Amino acid sequence: MSGNIQLLSDTLAAARAEGRAALIAYLPAGFPTVDGGIEAIKAAFDGGADVVEVGLPHSDPVLDGPVIQTADDIALRGGVKIADVMRTVRETYEATGKPVLVMTYWNPIDRYGVERFTAELAEAGGAGCILPDLPVQESALWREHAEKHALATVFVVAPSSKDARLAEITSAGSGFVYAASLMGVTGTRESVGAQAQDLVERTRVAGAGADLPVCVGLGVSNATQAAEVAGFADGVIVGSAFVKRMLDAPDDKAGVEGVRVLAGELAKGVRRQA
Repeated sequence: MSGNIQLLSDTLAAARAEGRAALIAYLPAGFPTVDGGIEAIKAAFDGGADVVEVGLPHSDPVLDGPVIQTADDIALRGGVKIADVMRTVRETYEATGKPVLVMTYWNPIDRYGVERFTAELAEAGGAGCILPDLPVQESALWREHAEKHALATVFVVAPSSKDARLAEITSAGSGFVYAASLMGVTGTRESVGAQAQDLVERTRVAGAGADLPVCVGLGVSNATQAAEVAGFADGVIVGSAFVKRMLDAPDDKAGVEGVRVLAGELAKGVRRQA
């Protein structure tokens, strides 16, 4: 079975055709349980998310802030495995027919085996991977197998990325480019800031030939911020705010409902644009 990179591309193109940014939600697999995580992801789609990133919990994160680290710790203590991540992708894709990516650090894939990981992700209906710590110059093996299985390779760029680096990443990547709005780790912020808009513009110029959508993450937590980012980006990525809704909820059912409500608020935000 081939992966769903085309579904991802079509979904982002459809949002652009509607004159809006896509809403991309992030939730870790296995949080608060494997079944509970699957229900939360379905709720994000029900609420209005166009794409969902499924986090592969990792014990030594470099991009995740305290909120997502807390959720990852709960998942890891619950014994979550890569097989559970694949099951999460499969069941949410089969239930919704919408694009589901995996966001993971490189070490778990390296240990698991690139061919095995990409084959299983494609078989589960996955659309691709976001790989925040895989240097583009060391990505040839991954990209070979990802392309073989019709999976997107999404690289992360930051405000510190030089123009030459942006050109290299946009040339090698597929699906979209993940633009980190600021230097630092994930988490909600009072404002996303002008750095993000500048990064999006520079990435588009650098990748003019590739024409990859540029989606902004890190810091977006409410509809007003989503509208602001939607004014200059192709997609708005929200993670910590969803996880916080679940962490703050009195029980799992309320947490899932909180995810659905927040997705609805953010979906309205990307449609009104500040």
